Amino acid sequence: MNRSFILILLFLCTYVFSAPPKTEVQLRERRTELKKIEADLAKRRKQLELLKSEEKSVISTLSILDQNLGKTQEYLSALEKNEKSVTLELNRLGLELDSLDREIKKLRQAMKKRIRLLYQRGEHGQAEVLYQLLVQKDNPERMIYMVHRLLSADKLRINVLERTLQEYNSKKKQESAHLDELKILQQKKTMEQASLKEQIDGQQTMLLSLKNDQAMQQKALKEYEKNQKTMLSLIKKLEEKRKREQAEAKRKKEEKKKKKEEKKPEPKPVVKEPSLVYPKCLPLNGEILSQYGFQEHPVLHIRTKNLGVEIRGKKGAKVKAAAHGTVALVSEIDGRGPSVIIEHADGFFSVYGHLEKILVKEGDAVTNCQEIGIVGDVASLNGIKLYFQVSAGIEPLDPLQWVKSK
Repeated sequence: MNRSFILILLFLCTYVFSAPPKTEVQLRERRTELKKIEADLAKRRKQLELLKSEEKSVISTLSILDQNLGKTQEYLSALEKNEKSVTLELNRLGLELDSLDREIKKLRQAMKKRIRLLYQRGEHGQAEVLYQLLVQKDNPERMIYMVHRLLSADKLRINVLERTLQEYNSKKKQESAHLDELKILQQKKTMEQASLKEQIDGQQTMLLSLKNDQAMQQKALKEYEKNQKTMLSLIKKLEEKRKREQAEAKRKKEEKKKKKEEKKPEPKPVVKEPSLVYPKCLPLNGEILSQYGFQEHPVLHIRTKNLGVEIRGKKGAKVKAAAHGTVALVSEIDGRGPSVIIEHADGFFSVYGHLEKILVKEGDAVTNCQEIGIVGDVASLNGIKLYFQVSAGIEPLDPLQWVKSK
């Protein structure tokens, strides 16, 4: 057995036992991501069809339209990434197949030479070589090794060729599967590009109708004001709860103080507890889409009073608590989607809406700038953003001014 066969064996072992290539691992991850996006997109499109058939609210329909548009763009991006990964994997397989093809040609050429040699010498020639090895006066172990090597050489040649052919056929199957996958991805991409254009046209048509249709504007205004009242009602309930808890705590404190005075009549100086001063931070860095107060809504084209501010977000960006406090409510709120309300010292409340994911639960104590969720587009009319609101009791404040205050 010569050195070339040892190298071939090492070559085969590298293919069989090596870790999956980086492109293959990346492709598996992107396939998983694509399936999740496909499932989410199908769910959102079903919601939109239900809204259309049931003629639901203007704001809800616009919100689902916007979410579908954003998810379609995300899906197209994922399709492009998968297409790129499959193409890279096909290129890698092509190089491996070329290498294997060259090895197979070398092995077959070696096999032809060996068959020609056996035919020329015949069985007698092989026996003569074995006899000469056995009668040599040399190291017996080396003689046995040489005999074994000679007898196993032909079998090894056949095995190496068979394994290389198996590896080649396996790679060809992978190549064929990836070509099919690439074709499907390209078909889906073409369909989604057409779908995206239809969705953009549909959204623009509805927005144009809203801008020119006074009846639709009035309907949207009523829905918007109803959502505002829902938010104020929630804050009012939380404020009433806070006052009840505060009154109960005061009562218990007075009872405790009275008992102490009965046991120890000596008066003690009363120290007034100072109002807690704490730092604050902006919950999300981004473009301010709408300010606090009266203004024209950027999507609905109706003049309204905004109880908070809207901050543009990026996919996956974390939302932070504006100041330390306690999570008073985690809930789905009309017009704001999944939201968190935090109660702060001195009766302040802060609201964080349109969250894709919530990282805290009711009753949790949170610190200044602690991450409480991930920004999203649920119930949003214009993409990924954060709705941020602050109230002093039940009175809304400008959140940006509150953040700057001490």
